[in-house]
Amino acid sequence: MVTQLVKAMTKRRLSVQGARILIMGLTFKENCPDLRNTRVVDIVKELADYDVQADVFDPWADTAEAQHEYSITPVQEPEPGAYDAIIIAVAHCQFKSMGAAAIRALGKPEHVLYDLKYLLPVADSDIRL
Repeated sequence: MVTQLVKAMTKRRLSVQGARILIMGLTFKENCPDLRNTRVVDIVKELADYDVQADVFDPWADTAEAQHEYSITPVQEPEPGAYDAIIIAVAHCQFKSMGAAAIRALGKPEHVLYDLKYLLPVADSDIRL
């Protein structure tokens, strides 16, 4: 998954090293606070190999539990216009209600939107799993 993201960023001439990437979702499944067995931590670890800053945003996740279990501190709110790439990793209802325009507003003018969960219509994302 991370390799596909890196390829998409490279095709758009976006620098991967030092990039800011937003990961939307941390929990094991949508609309649930359970962090056990979440695969999102693997994405965070693999992105670290590319020397990127990954912000994780999840309105369902307990911050203290995420810090204790995975050493991940979720952001309270993503910074608008700040991200080189956005990954929709969990299909929370809050993300679906945001819609593509609001999610894309979190990215820089040129960014990659990777929809892992098919939350958005195909035309609204740059790549899908």
